[in-house]
Amino acid sequence: MIPLLLASIIGLSIFIERGISLRRNKVLIPEIINVVESLSTHEDIQLAAAMCKKNKGAFANIILAGIENQDLPPEEMRAFLTDQGRQEVRTLERGLSSLETIAGVAPLLGLLGTVLGMIKVFTVISQQGTGQASLLAGGISEALITTATGLVIGILALIVYNYFSNRAENYILDIEKYTITLLRKIRSLPSKG
Repeated sequence: MIPLLLASIIGLSIFIERGISLRRNKVLIPEIINVVESLSTHEDIQLAAAMCKKNKGAFANIILAGIENQDLPPEEMRAFLTDQGRQEVRTLERGLSSLETIAGVAPLLGLLGTVLGMIKVFTVISQQGTGQASLLAGGISEALITTATGLVIGILALIVYNYFSNRAENYILDIEKYTITLLRKIRSLPSKG
């Protein structure tokens, strides 16, 4: 039960941290979105860069990288932003692999606890015989609690993992959309001359 308790504490802490970190307004900063969507002059580009420097995060970092490297040829820019995006995705998906591991391991730990409990029950049977049914039923019941606990922890961890994984994926798609919008608007601006 101790490993299951640790797994549940780790899972709960990841749930709380991801719940706070993956709020929409924290990832997709509305001020930056407004500047990107209304970008029409070179001054707007500077405003967007200032907003990105003020607000750190995956979205701000990718938009800032696009602005700072706007002079690259289109194919190089696309490759550069793809690489930058891969780096930033790690911050959005931080902790999710641990949740996935907990979802897979918790039921196995519960099953291990049940097996160990059953071994104890059979040890009691071998020493005292089968005459004490209440002792056997109590031991079996105790052994099955670990399986139930492991399954509950695993199911909850899997639900939370899928929820946050889906949320992170949606944010990644939104970031790509706004990055493409930024690049199109930068390309359509008249030259500074």
